[in-house]
Formats: sequence, C-alpha cells, structure tokens
Amino acid sequence: MSFLQAIFIAILQGATELFPVSSLGHAVLIPALLGWRIHAQNPTFLPFMIMLHVGTAFALLMFFWKDWVALFKGAFGKDGKTIQKQSFHIFFLLIIATLPGIVIGSLFEKLIRSLFSTPNIVAFFLICNGVMLFWVDHLRKNINVENTIAIADLTMKDAFFIGIFQCLAFFPGISRSGSTIVAGLLRNLSHENSARFSFLMAIPIILAASIFQMWKIYKEQIKFDHFINMGVATIIGCITALLSTAFLMKYFKDNEKWALTPFGYYCCALGIIGFALLLY
Repeated sequence: MSFLQAIFIAILQGATELFPVSSLGHAVLIPALLGWRIHAQNPTFLPFMIMLHVGTAFALLMFFWKDWVALFKGAFGKDGKTIQKQSFHIFFLLIIATLPGIVIGSLFEKLIRSLFSTPNIVAFFLICNGVMLFWVDHLRKNINVENTIAIADLTMKDAFFIGIFQCLAFFPGISRSGSTIVAGLLRNLSHENSARFSFLMAIPIILAASIFQMWKIYKEQIKFDHFINMGVATIIGCITALLSTAFLMKYFKDNEKWALTPFGYYCCALGIIGFALLLY
C-alpha cells in the first residue's frame, strides 16, 4: 500500500466509520473498484485497519469527553444519589451492549476476516444494510420524538438487544453504527439518542478489538515505512472521524423523521454499482 493510498483509505475510514454505511466494507470494496492491489489477507492490512480504528476511538473520546466526565462524576456521587444510580445504570448498559460483540468477535475472527476479503460479498451486504436503514425509517415514520425515551430509560434487555444487533457488523458491508442505531430506534430511542448511545458504546468495542489484535502488529515484521504510513493515516483518520461525528450528531438531531433514508439510498446504489462493475 502506497502512502497516498494509505491517506485515501484513512479519510475514507474516518468519514464512513461513524456513518451508517460500513467503513470496513468501503475499505475493501472501493480499492477493488479502483483496481488497487490491496488485499484484506495481506499481513499489514489488519494492523493498518486496527490503527485507523484506534484513531476513531480517540476522535469519539474527544467529542464525547463531557459525557464521559459527567458519567464518571455521577458514578462517584458528586451529583447526588439519583444521578449516581443513573450513571451506574448507563455504565452497565454500555457493558451489556458491548459483551456480545467481544464474545462473537473472538470466536469467529478467522471466518469474519475471510468474508471481508471478498468485494462481491461486501457489495451484497451493502445492499442489505441499505434495506435495513429504509425499513426502520419506514417503520417509525409516524413516531413523535416527544414519545421516545432517554438513554437512561433503557433496560438491560434493551442493551443486550442493541449489542446483538452490533454483531451484524461482522458481516461485510453491514455498518456497526447503522445496526446499533437501528436497534436503538427499535427500542424507542430518538435518532439523536440512538446515535449517541451507538457512539458511546463504539469506544469500548473498538478499543477492545484493537487490544485483542494489537499483538499481531508486534508479531508481524512490518517495515518501518509501513509504520510511518500507519501513523500519519491514523492522525488523518482521527481528524476526519471527529468532523464526521460533529456533523452526524447535528444531522440526527435535525432530521428525526427520515435520518437514515439517504444512507439507505447510498448503500443500495453503491452495492448495485459495485456488483455491476465487479461482474463486468
């Protein structure tokens, strides 16, 4: 992978990781459509993608630092017993929502990695992702935002439900943020709160996956120039992800009725075009 290719993929990943369009699916499909010889089974590909995801996690920490400070402050009882109880509840929600992804990811890593290496499969699941986004917006078209619940009102069962949906992202082309936002909407969160919970739970799942795989970066004898590429790409991906998060939180707040529909059109169009070009 050249330096310019690494920068392109970093921007692509940073822009699509939090959008409900599957960043890893784009990282596999777009280079294939451009004719780049970048393969997911290359020893340097997985470490590179891990570092990009670490950059995304830092972007999320920077954007939501007030939320995390408030949660920890509340958990230590700085704001009274009621807020303390609520803070602990939200922490447990995040833990429960994260566990299915950690367990299933650790059990089926090799299978998942092999699936992601096939651009045709990515194109197919991108279409599935688009249909999922259309479906939930259609299902909730008559929902009033005033009738939705707050994150603190979620139950442990709700959190587990969202965590199971997160596992859909192990299929290539299915978005992690998209699947968790959809699950949150199905548990009666608003688009904004569903996105917020999705992004908050992204931090532990991304960091857990990165730590789990980090030993492979050490094990693989990666050349120095590849480390330089990864470092620069990680910084650029982090900045792009930060801008993406800021845009999305405002977008979901302002477009409650149909927020996921444009992304559904995009995923279906990209999947169909990808199929057509790859088969041709």
